[in-house]
Amino acid sequence: LLRDSLTIVFSGSLIPFAVMPWGIGDILRSTGRTWVAKIGDQEISVEEFRQQFNDRTQQLSRQIGRPVTAEQARAIGLDSQLLGQMLTEMALDHRTAQMRLVMSDAEVARRITEDPAFQGLSGKFDRNRFEQLIRQAGYTEARFIAEQRRVLVRRQLVSAVIGDIQAPKVSIESLHRFQSEQRAVEYVALDPAQAGAVPSPTPEQLSQYFDEHKLLFRAPEYRKLVLLLLTPEELAGTIDVSEDVLKQSYEAHKARYSKPEKRQIEQISFQTPEDAAKAAAQLTGGTSFEDVAKERGLSPKDLELGLMQKSDLVDPAVADAAFSLKAGATSPPIKGRFATVILRVTKIEPGETKSFAEVKDQVRNDLTLDRAKEEMSKLRDKIEDELASGLRVEEVAGKLGLKARVIDAIDRSGRGPDGKPVAGLPQGTDIIGPAFTSAVGVENDVLQLRGGGYLWFDVVAVTPAREQTLDEVKDRVEVRWRDAQIVSRLTAKTTAILDKIKGGASLADVAAAERLTVKRASGLKRRGEVDGLPSRAIADVFRTPKGETAATEGKEPTERIVFRVTDITVPPFDPGSPEAKQIDETVRGAFGDGILGEYVTRLQADLGVSLNQRGLNQATGTSQVDN
Repeated sequence: LLRDSLTIVFSGSLIPFAVMPWGIGDILRSTGRTWVAKIGDQEISVEEFRQQFNDRTQQLSRQIGRPVTAEQARAIGLDSQLLGQMLTEMALDHRTAQMRLVMSDAEVARRITEDPAFQGLSGKFDRNRFEQLIRQAGYTEARFIAEQRRVLVRRQLVSAVIGDIQAPKVSIESLHRFQSEQRAVEYVALDPAQAGAVPSPTPEQLSQYFDEHKLLFRAPEYRKLVLLLLTPEELAGTIDVSEDVLKQSYEAHKARYSKPEKRQIEQISFQTPEDAAKAAAQLTGGTSFEDVAKERGLSPKDLELGLMQKSDLVDPAVADAAFSLKAGATSPPIKGRFATVILRVTKIEPGETKSFAEVKDQVRNDLTLDRAKEEMSKLRDKIEDELASGLRVEEVAGKLGLKARVIDAIDRSGRGPDGKPVAGLPQGTDIIGPAFTSAVGVENDVLQLRGGGYLWFDVVAVTPAREQTLDEVKDRVEVRWRDAQIVSRLTAKTTAILDKIKGGASLADVAAAERLTVKRASGLKRRGEVDGLPSRAIADVFRTPKGETAATEGKEPTERIVFRVTDITVPPFDPGSPEAKQIDETVRGAFGDGILGEYVTRLQADLGVSLNQRGLNQATGTSQVDN
């Protein structure tokens, strides 16, 4: 539950999705669409939920590296999870306000600056990194700090509710058995070759199959879109700079094109200058650096500062001394800002400064990108003004000398009529979801692109979903029909094999008669897969008792596997092992979630929760509307 700040940046909440608003008091079917849900005297508006849903969908897209449509997000329950999370947070915030729980500015600042997610190479808080991460997550600094304050206050309440939960021993041991149990099997695999030759379907067979499975071949809804992308990279390509300006930029930012000198540095710190002087005398007398450190209870690991450049050292006196030593040399006592230290340099990596000719292209790229970023906000405002005046996206692009892109047809999965993914869509930004919740001729909100930039779009036309004729999809129907015949034959064959084994034959005997090869696999665990046994097959293996035989699907729908469980082993449980500690944390977390879920349910029951299904449908782009 107590996630770090970076997780909160991307999840927006302290509370996991498992805590859901069970027992919603009233499912409204009114015509009002201004809100999605209410709890007490607070409400979640349609626009607020739509924005959160779109943000969460885009975050998911970035995590998996491909666009996720609104329909796909709803299919995995993202809308329900988000609604549960938002209602949970509102209930907890209401309770913390009642209890007058607060978090001081100083404490909020300390938590943020100490968060490892916002630390630079020096291990200190890096404001540039902080601003970059929260900007990528869609936060302003003020909004992020306010959200952190709410999260930290919720933590106070959650910690009090959950308390110090102890995990029952039986639960820990049961989870250990579940996770560590291993099985061994012998199996045979049947592929399309074992199904024999499948003749071409007759026209009657093909027509009958098509009539029975028309939904599989239904043409999806397509939308024609006009996109206008404004990115620093594209804008940089329109900016021209002279040779003189490039040289001036190179001289002003020469450090950017240089490799700084780095040194491997060791350090012994002393409480007083006198202690440092004594140690220096020991070093002069022949005592090794390691022995001097050992006398002070320091291990070799305690001495290492690491491979650092001069700017990494925050103490100027220490930095100057470290970068004036020769490799292998030891410094005299250095009175630094925080302590008196003795340094040793064990390795030097020389720096390198590249000439203008070597980095000319990089200088041009950096300079034009910097200028493009400066021009971005101005151009964005111009585009917004033109759209507000009534122009469409394509007209605005033409007026401002920009290039709009037309996508003639795209479906909810991001594919064109040829069934292939539409190329060139911006990565990490969900354009499909907003496009399919919009309507023709409606002005849409600008989308922020991952890595900087903006995207405007218009829905120009909608081609409704429709049933296709057999002639349009004949090749696809024939492939499906053939696969169905193969599956039917293999299913009959595996049933016959299982019947023979139940009659007393061994798997080896049946395999020999069918000219199949018996394979063996051991050390199988519930999670994962091995060559020849996909995860779905392993799941069936763990549902089958030792000594029994069963059949399952292979890697492809047209493959079948017949297996026998030959052995089941469970490694002994060691309560002091790292695995046991992790299991203990997992079980305690699960019990904590359960207690917190009950607590939130009671809070919501006391406050009263209502859901407007029409508003939810509108916010998530669901076509279904309740009557």
